[in-house]
Amino acid sequence: MARAPLLQLSDISLTFGGDPVFAGLDLVVQPGDRLALVGRNGSGKSTLMKVMAGLVEPDAGARVLSPGTSTGYMEQEPDLSGFATLGDFAASALAHGEEYRVEMVAEGLKLDPATPVETASGGERRRAALAKLLAEAPELMLLDEPTNHLDIEAIGWLEKQLAETRSAYVLISHDRAFLRALTRGTLWIDRGAVRRQDRGFTYFEQWRDKVWAEEDEARHKLDRKIKAEARWAVEGISARRKRNQGRVRNLAALREERAGMIRRQGTAAMALDAGPQSGKRVIEAKGISKNFGDRVILRDFSLRIHRGECVALVGPNGAGKTTLLKMLTGEMAPDTGEVKLGTNLEMAVFEQNRAALDPEMSLWDSLTGDPYMRVSGRADQVMVRGQPRHVVGYLKDFLFDEAQARAPVRALSGGERARLLLARIMARESNLLVLDEPTNDLDVETLDLLQELLGEYEGTVLLVSHDRDFLDRVASTTIAMEGDGRATVYAGGWTDYQAQRSPAKADKPATTAPADQPRKPKPRPKSDGPAKLSFTEKHRLEELPAQIERLEAEIAKLEELLSDPDLFTREPVKFQKATDALVQRQTALAEAEEEWLTLAEKAEG
Repeated sequence: MARAPLLQLSDISLTFGGDPVFAGLDLVVQPGDRLALVGRNGSGKSTLMKVMAGLVEPDAGARVLSPGTSTGYMEQEPDLSGFATLGDFAASALAHGEEYRVEMVAEGLKLDPATPVETASGGERRRAALAKLLAEAPELMLLDEPTNHLDIEAIGWLEKQLAETRSAYVLISHDRAFLRALTRGTLWIDRGAVRRQDRGFTYFEQWRDKVWAEEDEARHKLDRKIKAEARWAVEGISARRKRNQGRVRNLAALREERAGMIRRQGTAAMALDAGPQSGKRVIEAKGISKNFGDRVILRDFSLRIHRGECVALVGPNGAGKTTLLKMLTGEMAPDTGEVKLGTNLEMAVFEQNRAALDPEMSLWDSLTGDPYMRVSGRADQVMVRGQPRHVVGYLKDFLFDEAQARAPVRALSGGERARLLLARIMARESNLLVLDEPTNDLDVETLDLLQELLGEYEGTVLLVSHDRDFLDRVASTTIAMEGDGRATVYAGGWTDYQAQRSPAKADKPATTAPADQPRKPKPRPKSDGPAKLSFTEKHRLEELPAQIERLEAEIAKLEELLSDPDLFTREPVKFQKATDALVQRQTALAEAEEEWLTLAEKAEG
């Protein structure tokens, strides 16, 4: 016997003072559903979830909840007024004697239930809302960005809890690895309509691209039909006016159908300019440490970062990732050791807490008020990588419409705030990007574009993120902050780090990367002066710059050849040879640069 749906939305329409958010929307959630709710930033995902939770009343349509079904909603900005502690809020709907359930989930979420509400951070408040939902264990859970403000360890714990629950749930998340692991169906909100596919998020992009391709084909066919009918109207209508009024009406109907097609929102036109080239050695840390009182953040850590690397910092919340980031960029001094910054550095910083944005300021003023972007004497223009641009035109590059330009920042969604901050840092030339949790709240398409930009960026990137998929896509080196002052360097991204990690390594204090870190020199006899280069070494030091320049030119040519999207299909043998040659030259370039650095150091003594 078929079970009744837990929740049904029928013919839902909703408008917030402008264009409809939804029109004629239908949606069903069945028992046992594990659904990803995806869509562009600003498409209405959070609003739809509030309609599903019964917190927002639609203008038209019906919301039907199966009798006796309990629902729970975890929102992005929970209201904790009237509660003394986070634990009081999390346990507020539990029966007397069941408060222990909050304690159980709080441990996994790294939440202290005794934290006073008035001193709690935004991340702690969100974790309290998540703890409340998990402790109540309703039959239908609605989770809006539950992984934001969780570290990777807590995300893994939450993933395990949701995998084992018997409740149905709908998830909004930017974390692809989280969605792939948990979902068995996908709800896609796009231009006011919701499509459903009974396959998990793993298949979403394939499905989306197929739908868009079919739309483009239908639009193309309709355009050709309209063009043909319009030509007939111009050339033959005067001779056959009475017999063909039906065809004229058909042409008008076709044009009305074409006008009714809602154009897809384009991809953000984000761009990065690496600006002037920095020196080969961007940052070098030697034996640095940091304590806050009795708490050890970092001990005896050394690291060398070269131009073009993307170095990711991972670890539990509070382990010291942001502190290490500040020491590496010179914002904070270490207690011991030293940090040397390379030459000709132009730094751009993306802050985790979005502190650079004033919530009461308009988007327009947020850009024109930035001293890096201000154009003298022009209140309607901003400087973008050395060129003046109109404020609205630049905002449109980041998918904001003209009506939003004068709206306050506080009216933006989390993803839209992230895009606005990206607009500010991408306006300036830089060769060192410092990104502290840039992926929070961004939609799939913007994440894809950001990944591509970082892959093509010729400068150096320092990145803090809990998004495992994003780390795998962009990081060339991973620093694991493992607590108690331990920091270990691994080659590659998150999956590489997991593969290389071992109990023996995890128990050691800070270590250095075998290839990128300064090694301790072997003992040698004392001398009265600096080390001297041999004749062969001197000659090698002189010829290496030309070799490096030649390798860089060859790599550029190979990358240009491989950028042809049809090369693999057209000439697979040539594609494979070019790929192998590219890998070989990239390896040779890395070895040549390392050799040059070693010899230059020796020459300097």
